[in-house]
Amino acid sequence: MLAYILTAIWSAALGIMAFFLIRKLVLRKKGEEIIRNATIEGENIKKEKIIQAKEKFLQLKAEHEAAINERNAQIQQVENRIRAKESQIGQQAADLARKAKENDQIKENLQHQLEILNKKKEEYDTMREEAIRKLEEVAGMTAEDAKEQLMESMKAEAKTQAMSYINDVMDEARLTASKEAKRIVINTIQRTAPEVAIENAVTVFNIDNDEIKGRIIGREGRNIRALEAAIGVEIVVDDTPEAILISAFDPVRREVARLALHQLVADGRIHPARIEEVVAKVSKQLDEEIMETGKRTCIDLGIHGLNAQLVKMVGRMKYRSSYGQNLLQHSREVANISAILAAELGLNPKLAKRAGLLHDIGKVAEEEYELPHAIVGMQIAEKCKEKPEICNAIGAHHEEVEMQTLIAPIVLVADAISGSRPGARREVIESYIKRLKDMENIAASHEGVVKAYAIQAGRELRVIVGADQVTDAECDEISAEVARRIQDEMTYPGQVKVTVIREVRSVAFAK
Repeated sequence: MLAYILTAIWSAALGIMAFFLIRKLVLRKKGEEIIRNATIEGENIKKEKIIQAKEKFLQLKAEHEAAINERNAQIQQVENRIRAKESQIGQQAADLARKAKENDQIKENLQHQLEILNKKKEEYDTMREEAIRKLEEVAGMTAEDAKEQLMESMKAEAKTQAMSYINDVMDEARLTASKEAKRIVINTIQRTAPEVAIENAVTVFNIDNDEIKGRIIGREGRNIRALEAAIGVEIVVDDTPEAILISAFDPVRREVARLALHQLVADGRIHPARIEEVVAKVSKQLDEEIMETGKRTCIDLGIHGLNAQLVKMVGRMKYRSSYGQNLLQHSREVANISAILAAELGLNPKLAKRAGLLHDIGKVAEEEYELPHAIVGMQIAEKCKEKPEICNAIGAHHEEVEMQTLIAPIVLVADAISGSRPGARREVIESYIKRLKDMENIAASHEGVVKAYAIQAGRELRVIVGADQVTDAECDEISAEVARRIQDEMTYPGQVKVTVIREVRSVAFAK
C-alpha cells in the first residue's frame, strides 16, 4: 500500500516536472521570438531615425547655405556702396584740388591788380595835390575857403528853392480854399474848446428879485443854515443880481438843493421846519426820478435783468459829470460803441453793451472808497452777481486789472473813443494853462523872437520878432516852423493860428 502511494506520488511529481519543463521550453521559445521581433522592430526604428536625421541635416544644411548666400549678398552690396563712396570722395578731392589751384591763381591775379591800383592811386594823389596847389595859386584862396564859399552858395540857393516851393504849395492851397474851409469849420464845431476850463461844481439858482435873498437867509441866517445842514451844500448869497450859487462836489446834493429852493420860493413859506419837510420830500422824489432814469436808460439800450442797485446807480450818473462830460451820456455812448465793435468782431453785442453801460458805476458809489473807480465798480458788479466777463471789463477799462476776455479791450477802446473825441470833455485849468505856456515857450525858443502871446483860449499864437534880427522872408520860415512844432509836439483841440509880427520903427528927435 505504501509502495502504491509512493509510486503515485512519484508519478505525479514526474508529471509536474514534465509540465514545468514543457512550459519552460514554450516560454523560452516565445521569449526568443519576442526578442527576435524586438530586434527586427529596433532595426526598423533605427533605420527610420537615421533617415529622419539625414533629412533634418539636409534641411539645416540648405537653410545654412541660404543664410550664407544672403549674408554674402549683403556684404557684396556694402562693398559696392563703399567702392562708390570712395570713387565719389576721390572725385571730390580732385575737384577741391582743382578749385584750390584756381583760387591760388585768382589770388595771384588780384594781388597783382591791387599792386597796380596802389601805384595808380599814388600817382593820382600826386597829380591831385599838384592840381590843388596850382588852383590855389590861380584862385588866390585855399581849398577849405573854396569849400565854405561853395556851401554857403548852395545853402542860400536851397533856401530860395524851398521858399519858392512853399509859396507854390500855398498858392495851390488857396485855389482849394473853399473846400478846405468847409472841412475846417466842421472840425472846429466838433472840437470847440471853452474859453475857461473848469470843473462843474456850482449850480446857479435864478430868482425873480433880490428881496427873496433875505427870506432865504432868514433871521440871523437860520434859514440858510438849516438848508446847508439838511442838504450838505454851501449856499452863497452875494451881490450877484437875481442869482444864488449852490456849491457842492456832489451833483445829487446840488440838485436836491435847487429843487428844494424852487419849491420853498414858490410856496413862500421859508422856515427851518418847512425846509426839513421840503428837503425830505424832494430827496424822495429825486430818488424816484433817479430810479426811473435808470430804468428808462436800460429800456432804451435793451438791457434787461439788471440788479436794482445797479439800475439806481445808472440813474445817478445823470447828475455826475467827468471833465465836463455828463457821465450818463458818456456811459450810453460807450455802451453803443461797445455793441457796434463787438458786432463787427463777431462777439456778443448785448454783453458788450451791458459792460459799456456799467463801466463807470464806481464813480457814483454812495460809499467813499480809496480804490480807483474801476476797481470799485468791479467789486460792486461782483456783489450784484454780474457775469465774470462784465466784471473783468469794468475793472480793466483803465488797465488796473488784467484783461481776461475779449469784451474788456472793447470797453477800453469804446471808453477812449467817447472820452477823447474832439469836444467831448473840457480841460482842467492846470492843463489848460500848461498848454498855453508850452505854446509860448515853443515860439520863444526861436532866434530873433522878442515876445510870444497865446490868445483866444489858445486858438491863436502871436509871435513878435525883432526887426533888426529877422527879415521879412525869415518870418515865413519862423511861422511855418512854430506851427510844425506845435503840431508834432502838442495835443490841442481845433487848430492854432500862428501869426508872426515884424514891426519897423524909425525914431528921430528935432532939437
